[in-house]
Amino acid sequence: MTATISGNCCLIFLVVGIGFRYTYYSVVIREIAPHHHIFTRKSAEGIVVSTVAEPKTEKSALTGAEILVEALIHQGAQSVFAYPGGASMPLHQALRKHRDQIRTILPRHEQGGGFAAQGVSRTSDEVGICMATSGPGATNLVTAIADAKMDSVPMLAITGQVPQKVIGTDAFQETPIVEIARAVTKHYYMITAEDPDDEASVQEALRSIPRIVKEAYFVAKTGRPGPVLIDFPKNIQLSKADGEIDFDPPMYLPGYHPERRQVAPEQINQVIAAIRRSKRPVLYVGGGCINSDAAAELTAFAKKANIPVTMTCMGLGSFPGDDPQSLHMLGMHGTVYSNFAVNEADLLLAFGVRFDDRVTGKLEEFAKHGKIIHVDIDPSEMNKNKEAHFPIVADLKLFLEHLNREFTDQDVPQTDDWWKQINEWKEKYPLKYADAGDLILPQYAIDELWRQTIERDPYICVGVGQHQMFAAQFYKFRKPKHWLSSSGLGTMGFGLPTAMGVQAAHPDSLVVDIDGDGSILMNIQELATLNCEKLPVKILLLNNQHLGMVVQWEDRFMDGRRAHTYLGPVDHPEALGEGSGGHYEETYPNFVQMAESFGIKSKQVRSKAEFPAALKEMLDSDSPYLLDVICPYQEHVLPMIPAGGTARDIITE
Repeated sequence: MTATISGNCCLIFLVVGIGFRYTYYSVVIREIAPHHHIFTRKSAEGIVVSTVAEPKTEKSALTGAEILVEALIHQGAQSVFAYPGGASMPLHQALRKHRDQIRTILPRHEQGGGFAAQGVSRTSDEVGICMATSGPGATNLVTAIADAKMDSVPMLAITGQVPQKVIGTDAFQETPIVEIARAVTKHYYMITAEDPDDEASVQEALRSIPRIVKEAYFVAKTGRPGPVLIDFPKNIQLSKADGEIDFDPPMYLPGYHPERRQVAPEQINQVIAAIRRSKRPVLYVGGGCINSDAAAELTAFAKKANIPVTMTCMGLGSFPGDDPQSLHMLGMHGTVYSNFAVNEADLLLAFGVRFDDRVTGKLEEFAKHGKIIHVDIDPSEMNKNKEAHFPIVADLKLFLEHLNREFTDQDVPQTDDWWKQINEWKEKYPLKYADAGDLILPQYAIDELWRQTIERDPYICVGVGQHQMFAAQFYKFRKPKHWLSSSGLGTMGFGLPTAMGVQAAHPDSLVVDIDGDGSILMNIQELATLNCEKLPVKILLLNNQHLGMVVQWEDRFMDGRRAHTYLGPVDHPEALGEGSGGHYEETYPNFVQMAESFGIKSKQVRSKAEFPAALKEMLDSDSPYLLDVICPYQEHVLPMIPAGGTARDIITE
């Protein structure tokens, strides 16, 4: 996106993405009259303080970089995860200048900074911010940006860019990051002048920065949330503004209308009538429930209507996992009883979901026996994967508030026989794991973690792989925004840096990263950030020396042929699946030594008898800690529905 500046107007071409639909339009920036503003900030005690301030202007000459940092502060930014480089050095100088107002945390890799920013966004009302230089710094953010887009996470990514005059010349460390990230951002900006040699053009670009930052926040958080990119050429960063800067200008987004859609009374009446007539209703709840802050309303409705609740991986915590009405997670590695219930339901209440293939399996067979009511804020999700009988585009929180007001005791469906059937399924097909003697099964380790931590209201982050699914199954979340998983993109290396961001946003809370040895190695360098930034994240490393989920598929569908899934030396027989089945005395790599080299406390444990005490020691530590737990690699995540299968194909043994 470029900006063309002439006189007192700046023309900026923007693209806004709503789901999979994009609208192109232009934005004209005009002179803004100063006016009073109301700002809200959190005090040191966590109290929200509102103050009426005079127009936020600066008479001293601010650089473009300083204007952007001040604009972030005026939007309420508390922290930024930023890795410096040649094209972003002015931004870092501005961050240093304002270090008492905004904390800059130095990740050890830009991707780590991007995931840390997600940790902030996923667990608070803030928009997480990450920053990188041009070229490889910017491209290292792309995976974290794509991850945020898939999971509808608001995030602001700021990249330095080479000076305007050399853009397009293959300058040193130049990449067209706007073009690269176009498909994985909700929106993007590039701050440029029409003529970088014309002072009036440059001044207009400088005055546009607060508006761009304000719009970036607004777009990231409203409607279906998502990541926004701001690309910032170095010449504009270094240029100095003449005159006053308005830090709270009006926005100009003519093609973007993220109003909180109200549901029509007629639709509420239709939904209530369908519920009242149903005999086998199921609530199928996803991440949209958490994004809309509707967990309390959902729980109130579920309890009042006495309807069982199953959740997607993104939706865990929407409804208390240890409540008798919970069916836990559904889908490929969901519970048998949740999948059976959805398969037999005569009414599926799909709230804030996208009918992902890992949930539905064979689409035409999914929930085919009943009516589907689909409520989502994004109109592009309606009938995209699965046709709904009642498609309702609305803010889920507002929908549930309206539904709860209108729903009466007379509308509660008669579900005694349905609950009898569900409870029979629960009794026959519980989540379980074998007794492995003194070996530490990953399911047991997570179960024990739940017992020792649930009353402490912890934040649980995970990498991607078997440990991720075991955690989703066996850690029963009671609250939303306490489970952090790369669910849509499935990014290995997600857990550690995301936990880092959560700990920065919640310094007094218990933050645990449940990780696998393959996944954590993707971003192991962030152990340095934990130590240097004093972030006491606890790491439960379930170490099986293999890429466990791929091994499981090898065992189930490829006759156990190992193809580059053993993480030790290639001359070990395990590399081809020909080992004895155990682990070597010296596991590879030595995570204890590695952690200690970063200044992180660490311990390895192999005995189930010793595990509870070792876990408690880690949890009681007031500093970062890595517990290396050696687990058998033969364990599979069950139940499992093969890709493209149905509930009838579920594997339980």
